[in-house]
Amino acid sequence: MLSTDGSCRQAVTHLLSERLYKGKPANSIKTGAYCRSRKRLPQKQLKQAVESSGQALHQQAHKSWKWKGHNTLLTDGTTVLMPDTLKNQVDYPQQSNQKPGLGFPIARIVGLVSLSVDSVVSYAMGPYQGKGSGETSLFSQVIGAIAKNDLLLADKYYCTWAIIALIMQQDSHVLMHNHAQRKPDFSLGKKLGAKDHLIEWGKPKRKPDWITQSDYDALPNKIVFREFYAKGRVYVTTLVDEKKYHKQELVELYKQRWVVELDFRSLKTNMQMDMLRCKSPDMVRKEIAVYFLAYNLIRASIARAAKVKNKFPEELVL
Repeated sequence: MLSTDGSCRQAVTHLLSERLYKGKPANSIKTGAYCRSRKRLPQKQLKQAVESSGQALHQQAHKSWKWKGHNTLLTDGTTVLMPDTLKNQVDYPQQSNQKPGLGFPIARIVGLVSLSVDSVVSYAMGPYQGKGSGETSLFSQVIGAIAKNDLLLADKYYCTWAIIALIMQQDSHVLMHNHAQRKPDFSLGKKLGAKDHLIEWGKPKRKPDWITQSDYDALPNKIVFREFYAKGRVYVTTLVDEKKYHKQELVELYKQRWVVELDFRSLKTNMQMDMLRCKSPDMVRKEIAVYFLAYNLIRASIARAAKVKNKFPEELVL
């Protein structure tokens, strides 16, 4: 994944050069055995390697890289294309507005990324369109990776009752833009300051499709969170102490949410993940996992260098 070519032939040739450099016998330059071995790589363990490396790096972040003691996470969605094969089209159909033969299979990915070290903590993927393919549905698969006292920055599409309630249930926190369909009324609730209050939100009768009825029933009937207005936007957060978490500080922190887009750009442009190479869905999922794993290893090196030089990781160029 880190090579400029990315082909099986280049991988085998690279091994050949290493063996010759060490004075060992030359291996065959045929790619058959390598390709068969690659197919046997277990997808589940590859994904676990991504998450264990990303979470370890996130949790071991230097205390000076945290925000008021909170380890901060970012979430967003992105898409990747893949070769136009029948198998890929079945699992990840091309966009419905494209004519057959004129588009590529496309997958949606939602990731959790550490703000302090930029590692991929968890991710979920699915088709670009259809039931269960939306960002919030995929995000529901990674909520469990948000640790106690972690703070999640997310855009307005994640501002739903169920997502906020689930994160609060884990003793985690959120900061996000208010959804456009929710009209704030600052005359209600407990006033904390100018256009800053605590508001109670009752459980909607209709549950989202991505959560089971039993899990939804287990959530409280009401949640209390903070809602405030600043610089033309309404924000929602579970950080309710207005003295410890001044709303202007929260607004400045939220500006860093765009970092997740830079991380995805690094993966898709610098590491060329925007167009995958594998011709079957199973191998596509493995390919994505190895991209994320390679990215985490790079970020681990950057984090170590930042600690040695007493700098923040974002000060070092990838």
